[in-house]
Amino acid sequence: MIHEDGTQHLWQRAASMCARAHRHQSRKDGRTPYSAHPNRVALTIALVFGERDETTIAAALLHDVIEDGETDYDEIAVEFGSAVAGAVAALSKDARLPEAEREPAYDRQLAQADWRARLIKLGDVYDNLSDLASSVRTTPDAIRRLVSRADRAIGLAKSCGDERPSVLTAIEHVRALADLWRERIV
Repeated sequence: MIHEDGTQHLWQRAASMCARAHRHQSRKDGRTPYSAHPNRVALTIALVFGERDETTIAAALLHDVIEDGETDYDEIAVEFGSAVAGAVAALSKDARLPEAEREPAYDRQLAQADWRARLIKLGDVYDNLSDLASSVRTTPDAIRRLVSRADRAIGLAKSCGDERPSVLTAIEHVRALADLWRERIV
């Protein structure tokens, strides 16, 4: 799909950058290309949560390129604008922090971000919970960790549900999936 002026859509350029940034990475199963994850997150946001905002879809495709790649905020801002770069930065954990401080700092960062980052986090958690079904290494501890992340993402997103109906839809879907996994470990 191309704009009337012949240029690619923002999300198309983001999909290309995502593929390049993650080209040598695999998911934990060792055989799935890592870029499948951000692609599924973007598709979840569009098809399951019903959000069609192009900035959000582009940021979803790029949500791991800072944290898991060699791309930085400035590169994303130049190519995609500050709204995309801001959402991606909000979704990137600071690896310089000690592990005990990393998650609380990340939650504070997401709490201050706009609705896009919180919706993408819900899409990220939804995809990771969905991916559990195909994982051969699914343990009760792994399930508990992901369910806890889902609960945290829901808590962070609740405050922006009035802004976007897709956030409320996302919360419902993530909660339902987390509850299914929660039942398996009781």
